[in-house]
Amino acid sequence: MQRPLAITDDQDLLDDLLRIAAAAGVELDVTHVASRARPQWRTAPLIVVGTDLADDLAATAPPPRQNVLLVTRTPDDPTSWRKCVAVGAQTVLELPAEERLLVAEFADATEPSTRSGTVICVTGGRGGAGATVLSASLALSASRTGLRTLLVDADPLGGGIDVVLGEEDAIGARWPDIVGREGRVSYAALQRALPTFGELTVLSWHRGEPMRIPREAMRAVLDAARRGCDLVVVDLPRHVDEAIAEALARATATLVLIHADVRGVLAAAQTLATLRPHTGDLRAVIRPGTLDPDIVATSLGITGGLVCPQQRGLTQALDRGLAPPLGRTPLGKFCTTLLDTLGATRDPDGR
Repeated sequence: MQRPLAITDDQDLLDDLLRIAAAAGVELDVTHVASRARPQWRTAPLIVVGTDLADDLAATAPPPRQNVLLVTRTPDDPTSWRKCVAVGAQTVLELPAEERLLVAEFADATEPSTRSGTVICVTGGRGGAGATVLSASLALSASRTGLRTLLVDADPLGGGIDVVLGEEDAIGARWPDIVGREGRVSYAALQRALPTFGELTVLSWHRGEPMRIPREAMRAVLDAARRGCDLVVVDLPRHVDEAIAEALARATATLVLIHADVRGVLAAAQTLATLRPHTGDLRAVIRPGTLDPDIVATSLGITGGLVCPQQRGLTQALDRGLAPPLGRTPLGKFCTTLLDTLGATRDPDGR
Protein backbone atom coordinates (compact mmCIF):
# COMPACT_ATOMS: atom_id res chain seq x y z
CA MET A 1 0.00 0.00 0.00
CA GLN A 2 1.25 3.49 -0.87
CA ARG A 3 1.95 5.71 2.13
CA PRO A 4 1.15 9.42 2.56
CA LEU A 5 4.01 11.72 1.63
CA ALA A 6 5.30 14.57 3.82
CA ILE A 7 7.30 17.29 2.07
CA THR A 8 9.17 19.40 4.63
CA ASP A 9 12.66 20.22 5.87
CA ASP A 10 11.37 21.69 9.15
CA GLN A 11 12.36 19.13 11.79
CA ASP A 12 9.88 20.43 14.37
CA LEU A 13 7.04 20.23 11.86
CA LEU A 14 8.15 16.77 10.76
CA ASP A 15 8.17 15.58 14.38
CA ASP A 16 4.56 16.77 14.68
CA LEU A 17 3.55 15.06 11.44
CA LEU A 18 5.12 11.75 12.44
CA ARG A 19 3.38 11.87 15.82
CA ILE A 20 0.01 12.71 14.28
CA ALA A 21 0.40 9.98 11.66
CA ALA A 22 1.22 7.46 14.38
CA ALA A 23 -2.00 8.43 16.17
CA ALA A 24 -3.87 7.49 12.98
CA GLY A 25 -1.92 4.23 12.67
CA VAL A 26 -0.17 5.45 9.52
CA GLU A 27 3.47 5.49 8.38
CA LEU A 28 4.77 8.37 6.28
CA ASP A 29 7.21 8.69 3.43
CA VAL A 30 9.25 11.88 3.82
CA THR A 31 11.22 14.04 1.43
CA HIS A 32 13.29 17.02 2.55
CA VAL A 33 13.77 18.35 -0.99
CA ALA A 34 10.77 19.50 -3.01
CA SER A 35 12.16 18.35 -6.36
CA ARG A 36 12.40 14.77 -5.10
CA ALA A 37 8.65 14.57 -4.49
CA ARG A 38 7.87 14.14 -8.20
CA PRO A 39 7.97 10.29 -8.35
CA GLN A 40 5.33 9.98 -5.60
CA TRP A 41 3.25 13.01 -6.53
CA ARG A 42 0.64 10.97 -8.43
CA THR A 43 0.72 7.77 -6.38
CA ALA A 44 0.74 8.88 -2.71
CA PRO A 45 -2.81 8.71 -1.26
CA LEU A 46 -2.23 12.00 0.60
CA ILE A 47 0.46 14.68 0.33
CA VAL A 48 1.21 17.01 3.24
CA VAL A 49 3.33 20.02 2.32
CA GLY A 50 5.10 22.13 4.92
CA THR A 51 5.01 25.88 4.36
CA ASP A 52 8.81 25.86 4.49
CA LEU A 53 9.04 24.02 1.13
CA ALA A 54 5.81 25.22 -0.48
CA ASP A 55 7.47 27.80 -2.73
CA ASP A 56 10.18 25.32 -3.78
CA LEU A 57 7.48 22.78 -4.63
CA ALA A 58 5.45 25.33 -6.59
CA ALA A 59 8.57 26.10 -8.66
CA THR A 60 8.56 22.48 -9.91
CA ALA A 61 5.03 23.03 -11.36
CA PRO A 62 3.47 19.82 -9.97
CA PRO A 63 0.40 18.63 -11.91
CA PRO A 64 -3.00 19.20 -10.25
CA ARG A 65 -4.28 16.39 -8.01
CA GLN A 66 -6.61 15.78 -5.08
CA ASN A 67 -5.63 15.21 -1.44
CA VAL A 68 -2.90 17.81 -1.02
CA LEU A 69 -2.75 19.70 2.29
CA LEU A 70 -0.57 22.60 3.38
CA VAL A 71 0.47 22.49 7.06
CA THR A 72 1.99 25.20 9.20
CA ARG A 73 3.07 25.71 12.80
CA THR A 74 2.63 29.48 12.45
CA PRO A 75 -0.98 30.53 13.20
CA ASP A 76 -2.49 33.30 11.06
CA ASP A 77 0.47 33.38 8.69
CA PRO A 78 -0.64 35.80 5.92
CA THR A 79 1.43 33.89 3.32
CA SER A 80 -0.16 30.50 3.99
CA TRP A 81 -3.09 30.82 1.60
CA ARG A 82 -0.91 32.13 -1.21
CA LYS A 83 1.30 29.06 -0.79
CA CYS A 84 -1.76 26.85 -0.58
CA VAL A 85 -2.94 28.04 -3.99
CA ALA A 86 0.58 27.84 -5.45
CA VAL A 87 0.98 24.11 -4.69
CA GLY A 88 -2.65 23.23 -5.51
CA ALA A 89 -3.54 22.25 -1.93
CA GLN A 90 -7.17 21.92 -0.86
CA THR A 91 -6.74 23.71 2.48
CA VAL A 92 -4.33 24.93 5.15
CA LEU A 93 -4.14 23.15 8.50
CA GLU A 94 -2.61 24.99 11.44
CA LEU A 95 -0.90 22.86 14.05
CA PRO A 96 -1.47 22.07 16.85
CA ALA A 97 -5.01 23.51 16.71
CA GLU A 98 -6.13 21.28 13.85
CA GLU A 99 -4.30 18.06 14.75
CA ARG A 100 -7.52 16.05 14.96
CA LEU A 101 -8.47 17.04 11.43
CA LEU A 102 -5.09 15.86 10.21
CA VAL A 103 -5.48 12.55 12.08
CA ALA A 104 -8.77 12.06 10.22
CA GLU A 105 -7.15 12.93 6.89
CA PHE A 106 -4.35 10.40 7.45
CA ALA A 107 -6.86 7.73 8.49
CA ASP A 108 -9.07 8.39 5.46
CA ALA A 109 -6.15 8.24 3.06
CA THR A 110 -5.08 4.75 4.14
CA GLU A 111 -8.45 3.26 5.09
CA PRO A 112 -9.41 -0.03 3.41
CA SER A 113 -12.23 0.23 0.92
CA THR A 114 -15.40 1.39 2.66
CA ARG A 115 -17.69 -1.52 3.44
CA SER A 116 -20.53 0.10 5.45
CA GLY A 117 -20.52 -2.84 7.83
CA THR A 118 -23.74 -4.21 9.31
CA VAL A 119 -23.84 -3.77 13.12
CA ILE A 120 -25.67 -6.45 15.12
CA CYS A 121 -26.05 -6.07 18.88
CA VAL A 122 -26.84 -9.13 20.99
CA THR A 123 -28.06 -9.23 24.59
CA GLY A 124 -29.87 -11.57 26.94
CA GLY A 125 -33.43 -11.12 28.10
CA ARG A 126 -32.16 -12.33 31.46
CA GLY A 127 -28.84 -13.42 32.91
CA GLY A 128 -27.43 -16.68 31.58
CA ALA A 129 -29.49 -16.59 28.39
CA GLY A 130 -26.47 -17.43 26.24
CA ALA A 131 -26.05 -14.09 24.45
CA THR A 132 -22.25 -14.22 24.58
CA VAL A 133 -22.13 -17.67 22.98
CA LEU A 134 -24.58 -16.56 20.30
CA SER A 135 -22.51 -13.41 19.62
CA ALA A 136 -19.32 -15.42 19.24
CA SER A 137 -21.05 -18.04 17.09
CA LEU A 138 -22.54 -15.45 14.73
CA ALA A 139 -19.20 -13.67 14.32
CA LEU A 140 -17.31 -16.92 13.79
CA SER A 141 -19.87 -18.19 11.28
CA ALA A 142 -19.74 -14.95 9.30
CA SER A 143 -15.95 -14.86 9.21
CA ARG A 144 -15.81 -18.42 7.92
CA THR A 145 -17.86 -17.36 4.89
CA GLY A 146 -15.29 -14.68 4.08
CA LEU A 147 -16.98 -11.69 5.71
CA ARG A 148 -14.52 -9.36 7.41
CA THR A 149 -15.93 -9.37 10.95
CA LEU A 150 -15.27 -7.56 14.22
CA LEU A 151 -16.56 -9.14 17.44
CA VAL A 152 -16.86 -6.57 20.26
CA ASP A 153 -17.18 -7.65 23.88
CA ALA A 154 -19.03 -4.77 25.56
CA ASP A 155 -19.66 -6.56 28.86
CA PRO A 156 -16.81 -5.95 31.34
CA LEU A 157 -18.33 -8.51 33.74
CA GLY A 158 -18.62 -11.31 31.19
CA GLY A 159 -15.19 -12.85 31.70
CA GLY A 160 -13.93 -12.09 28.18
CA ILE A 161 -15.47 -13.26 24.92
CA ASP A 162 -12.04 -14.47 23.80
CA VAL A 163 -12.50 -17.33 26.28
CA VAL A 164 -15.65 -18.45 24.45
CA LEU A 165 -13.59 -18.62 21.26
CA GLY A 166 -10.85 -20.59 23.00
CA GLU A 167 -8.39 -17.74 22.29
CA GLU A 168 -7.79 -16.21 25.72
CA ASP A 169 -4.02 -16.47 25.24
CA ALA A 170 -4.06 -14.69 21.88
CA ILE A 171 -1.63 -11.79 21.63
CA GLY A 172 -3.18 -8.38 21.05
CA ALA A 173 -4.91 -5.43 22.66
CA ARG A 174 -7.95 -5.65 24.94
CA TRP A 175 -10.39 -2.92 26.01
CA PRO A 176 -8.05 -1.37 28.63
CA ASP A 177 -5.62 -0.63 25.78
CA ILE A 178 -8.35 1.01 23.70
CA VAL A 179 -10.43 3.04 26.20
CA GLY A 180 -8.38 6.20 25.66
CA ARG A 181 -9.12 6.35 21.93
CA GLU A 182 -11.43 8.99 20.53
CA GLY A 183 -11.91 10.74 17.23
CA ARG A 184 -11.15 9.13 13.88
CA VAL A 185 -9.41 5.74 14.07
CA SER A 186 -8.14 3.77 11.11
CA TYR A 187 -9.65 0.28 11.01
CA ALA A 188 -6.40 -1.04 9.56
CA ALA A 189 -4.57 0.21 12.66
CA LEU A 190 -7.27 -1.18 14.95
CA GLN A 191 -7.10 -4.58 13.28
CA ARG A 192 -3.31 -4.68 13.58
CA ALA A 193 -3.60 -4.03 17.33
CA LEU A 194 -6.31 -6.61 18.10
CA PRO A 195 -6.22 -10.42 18.05
CA THR A 196 -7.22 -11.52 14.55
CA PHE A 197 -7.97 -15.02 13.26
CA GLY A 198 -8.49 -15.09 9.52
CA GLU A 199 -11.38 -12.72 8.78
CA LEU A 200 -12.36 -12.45 12.48
CA THR A 201 -10.96 -9.67 14.69
CA VAL A 202 -11.83 -9.64 18.40
CA LEU A 203 -12.02 -6.80 20.93
CA SER A 204 -12.39 -8.50 24.30
CA TRP A 205 -11.90 -7.76 27.99
CA HIS A 206 -8.94 -8.64 30.17
CA ARG A 207 -9.35 -10.58 33.39
CA GLY A 208 -8.37 -7.67 35.66
CA GLU A 209 -10.43 -5.03 37.42
CA PRO A 210 -13.51 -4.04 35.37
CA MET A 211 -13.46 -0.66 33.64
CA ARG A 212 -16.07 1.60 32.10
CA ILE A 213 -16.02 2.00 28.31
CA PRO A 214 -16.14 5.71 27.46
CA ARG A 215 -18.74 6.73 24.90
CA GLU A 216 -15.99 8.24 22.74
CA ALA A 217 -14.03 4.98 22.64
CA MET A 218 -17.09 2.94 21.63
CA ARG A 219 -17.90 5.49 18.94
CA ALA A 220 -14.35 5.46 17.57
CA VAL A 221 -14.22 1.64 17.44
CA LEU A 222 -17.62 1.18 15.80
CA ASP A 223 -17.15 3.96 13.27
CA ALA A 224 -13.80 2.45 12.25
CA ALA A 225 -15.32 -1.02 12.08
CA ARG A 226 -18.24 0.10 9.92
CA ARG A 227 -15.77 1.54 7.42
CA GLY A 228 -13.50 -1.51 7.41
CA CYS A 229 -15.77 -4.49 8.07
CA ASP A 230 -18.65 -6.34 6.50
CA LEU A 231 -20.13 -7.25 9.89
CA VAL A 232 -19.77 -6.01 13.46
CA VAL A 233 -21.22 -8.12 16.31
CA VAL A 234 -21.47 -6.44 19.71
CA ASP A 235 -22.10 -8.56 22.80
CA LEU A 236 -23.98 -6.27 25.22
CA PRO A 237 -24.56 -6.41 28.98
CA ARG A 238 -28.12 -6.05 30.24
CA HIS A 239 -27.68 -2.47 31.46
CA VAL A 240 -27.48 0.61 29.25
CA ASP A 241 -24.83 3.24 29.91
CA GLU A 242 -23.44 5.87 27.51
CA ALA A 243 -21.20 3.43 25.64
CA ILE A 244 -23.94 0.81 25.28
CA ALA A 245 -26.37 3.50 24.06
CA GLU A 246 -23.75 4.44 21.46
CA ALA A 247 -23.63 0.84 20.20
CA LEU A 248 -27.42 0.48 20.18
CA ALA A 249 -27.81 3.68 18.19
CA ARG A 250 -25.59 2.22 15.45
CA ALA A 251 -27.24 -1.21 15.39
CA THR A 252 -28.86 -2.46 12.21
CA ALA A 253 -30.67 -4.91 14.47
CA THR A 254 -30.57 -5.79 18.16
CA LEU A 255 -31.14 -9.44 19.06
CA VAL A 256 -32.60 -10.28 22.47
CA LEU A 257 -32.14 -13.89 23.54
CA ILE A 258 -35.27 -14.91 25.48
CA HIS A 259 -35.97 -18.07 27.50
CA ALA A 260 -39.46 -19.35 26.67
CA ASP A 261 -40.62 -19.64 30.27
CA VAL A 262 -42.50 -17.32 32.62
CA ARG A 263 -39.42 -15.91 34.37
CA GLY A 264 -37.61 -15.48 31.07
CA VAL A 265 -40.49 -13.54 29.54
CA LEU A 266 -40.94 -11.29 32.57
CA ALA A 267 -37.22 -10.48 32.66
CA ALA A 268 -37.17 -9.90 28.90
CA ALA A 269 -40.04 -7.41 29.18
CA GLN A 270 -37.93 -5.29 31.53
CA THR A 271 -34.87 -5.62 29.31
CA LEU A 272 -36.84 -4.55 26.23
CA ALA A 273 -38.23 -1.52 28.05
CA THR A 274 -34.62 -0.49 28.74
CA LEU A 275 -33.50 -1.04 25.14
CA ARG A 276 -36.39 0.51 23.17
CA PRO A 277 -35.45 4.19 23.72
CA HIS A 278 -31.99 3.55 22.23
CA THR A 279 -32.47 1.35 19.17
CA GLY A 280 -34.94 0.73 16.39
CA ASP A 281 -35.03 -2.87 15.14
CA LEU A 282 -35.44 -5.23 18.11
CA ARG A 283 -35.74 -8.94 17.31
CA ALA A 284 -36.36 -11.98 19.47
CA VAL A 285 -34.26 -15.13 19.48
CA ILE A 286 -36.08 -17.75 21.53
CA ARG A 287 -34.49 -20.41 23.72
CA PRO A 288 -36.88 -23.41 23.92
CA GLY A 289 -38.88 -23.71 27.12
CA THR A 290 -42.39 -24.29 28.42
CA LEU A 291 -44.04 -21.52 26.38
CA ASP A 292 -44.82 -21.41 22.67
CA PRO A 293 -42.21 -19.22 20.86
CA ASP A 294 -44.86 -17.33 18.86
CA ILE A 295 -46.76 -16.51 22.04
CA VAL A 296 -43.54 -15.28 23.66
CA ALA A 297 -42.74 -12.91 20.78
CA THR A 298 -46.31 -11.67 20.48
CA SER A 299 -46.72 -11.05 24.21
CA LEU A 300 -43.53 -8.98 24.24
CA GLY A 301 -44.43 -7.04 21.09
CA ILE A 302 -41.18 -7.97 19.36
CA THR A 303 -40.52 -9.27 15.86
CA GLY A 304 -38.44 -12.31 14.98
CA GLY A 305 -39.16 -15.29 17.13
CA LEU A 306 -36.50 -17.56 15.57
CA VAL A 307 -35.87 -20.53 17.84
CA CYS A 308 -32.24 -21.15 18.78
CA PRO A 309 -31.73 -24.91 18.99
CA GLN A 310 -30.11 -26.78 21.83
CA GLN A 311 -26.55 -27.78 20.94
CA ARG A 312 -25.46 -31.07 22.43
CA GLY A 313 -22.00 -30.93 24.00
CA LEU A 314 -21.76 -27.13 23.79
CA THR A 315 -20.98 -26.54 27.45
CA GLN A 316 -18.40 -29.33 27.50
CA ALA A 317 -16.67 -27.93 24.40
CA LEU A 318 -16.46 -24.45 25.90
CA ASP A 319 -15.12 -25.83 29.18
CA ARG A 320 -12.35 -27.59 27.22
CA GLY A 321 -11.31 -24.28 25.69
CA LEU A 322 -12.83 -24.99 22.28
CA ALA A 323 -14.83 -22.59 20.12
CA PRO A 324 -18.57 -23.25 19.70
CA PRO A 325 -19.10 -26.22 17.34
CA LEU A 326 -20.58 -24.79 14.15
CA GLY A 327 -20.53 -26.04 10.55
CA ARG A 328 -23.35 -28.54 10.06
CA THR A 329 -24.33 -28.58 13.72
CA PRO A 330 -27.77 -27.24 14.75
CA LEU A 331 -26.11 -24.10 16.13
CA GLY A 332 -24.07 -23.60 12.96
CA LYS A 333 -27.11 -23.95 10.72
CA PHE A 334 -29.09 -21.58 12.94
CA CYS A 335 -26.35 -18.93 12.74
CA THR A 336 -26.29 -19.22 8.95
CA THR A 337 -30.07 -18.77 8.78
CA LEU A 338 -30.01 -15.85 11.21
CA LEU A 339 -27.23 -14.05 9.34
CA ASP A 340 -29.16 -14.50 6.10
CA THR A 341 -32.31 -13.10 7.75
CA LEU A 342 -30.33 -10.05 8.89
CA GLY A 343 -28.81 -9.53 5.44
CA ALA A 344 -25.30 -10.18 6.75
CA THR A 345 -24.16 -12.59 4.03
CA ARG A 346 -21.94 -12.38 0.97
CA ASP A 347 -23.63 -11.09 -2.17
CA PRO A 348 -23.25 -12.76 -5.58
CA ASP A 349 -20.23 -10.56 -6.35
CA GLY A 350 -18.43 -11.94 -3.30
CA ARG A 351 -18.67 -8.79 -1.23
